[in-house]
Amino acid sequence: MSKRDYYEVLGVSRTATVVEIKKAYRKLAMKYHPDRNTGEGGQEAEIRFKEIKQAYEVLSDDQKRAAYDQFGHAGVDGAAGMGGGPGGFGGGASFSDIFGDVFGDIFGGGGRGGHRHHRGADMAYNLELSLEDAVKGTTVKVRIPTQVSCETCNGSGAKPGTNPRTCSTCGGSGQVRTQQGFFIAQQSCPTCHGRGLQIDSPCPDCRGHGRIQKHKTLSVKVPPGVDSGDRIRLAGEGEAGENGGPAGDLYVQIHVKQHPIFERDDANLYCEVPIPFTTAALGGDLDVPTLEGKVKLKIPEGTQTGKLFRVRGKGIKPVRGGAVGDLLCRVVVETPIKLSDEQKDLLKKLDDSLRGGGSKHSPNASSWLDGVKKFFKEMGF
Repeated sequence: MSKRDYYEVLGVSRTATVVEIKKAYRKLAMKYHPDRNTGEGGQEAEIRFKEIKQAYEVLSDDQKRAAYDQFGHAGVDGAAGMGGGPGGFGGGASFSDIFGDVFGDIFGGGGRGGHRHHRGADMAYNLELSLEDAVKGTTVKVRIPTQVSCETCNGSGAKPGTNPRTCSTCGGSGQVRTQQGFFIAQQSCPTCHGRGLQIDSPCPDCRGHGRIQKHKTLSVKVPPGVDSGDRIRLAGEGEAGENGGPAGDLYVQIHVKQHPIFERDDANLYCEVPIPFTTAALGGDLDVPTLEGKVKLKIPEGTQTGKLFRVRGKGIKPVRGGAVGDLLCRVVVETPIKLSDEQKDLLKKLDDSLRGGGSKHSPNASSWLDGVKKFFKEMGF
């Protein structure tokens, strides 16, 4: 039975933050935990709970998530537990743990206090590659603008020699609550704007934000076989977090430029090969290009336009594994142009000779003409 996409299992997008993934997991884990599904449907809920836990174990771990994003389930097979023991259902969180964590999130950390750490935003970068670099792999340096932690104040936002203080309004939680009867409303603290801290003497460089705008140069290792639409995730290379929170990730989106000779279709390469009509008629050998050099293609006599020749193993090895594809060459018979009088005379003599042979030299044309004559007769033309 094929495994479902882990992002689909948790109901989050592929760019979801760790916090979003964690919240989605807790919500689903509470719903399907076996402690809450002991009656009819309990077995189905247990299977669903294992699936949710397996998805969370992969997507909440930076290294496992990076491997999953690049290679799918094949990149993390064995990384997430499915049975009892470590990482499996038998070692899963209890319902009370999940219940407590969820209400801790909703009500400002369950009364634990402390300022809020905000993860930095994820970033995207479009990387354009030649077909050759995409197939063979390469290392590319990219320069990106980003928010980085301020070195002057070490990201605190406070002037050197001073420190931020806990917000007097929210007590450092970054959230305030109001209660009307049974209903509780929670919103970002209006004093610290959700940071949990107040800065009396802002840093002169970052003006209290703890981050500044800079450009940084990164070295991106592109694995062999990537294609347009593939993404490379660089963990922690996005924008810096606030209040010492973790940095976001950088997603490098691959775009392969159009090639003057080849077209790619998954692991295969296609190219059109124009040949003289004399070669098509008499046959011969033809040198055709590949990404590794040239190969000799044998053209049999009587070859027609559209004939597809397969050169095995001269395609692409996919980045996610699998066999190397093939090179497919489509022949296009070229009609000669700008003929001299002598060449025209020769062609006329050839045409007379061919016509004298009847339909054996052009069977398709002869059968088509017979069909046309029959059609005209039936229609009374």
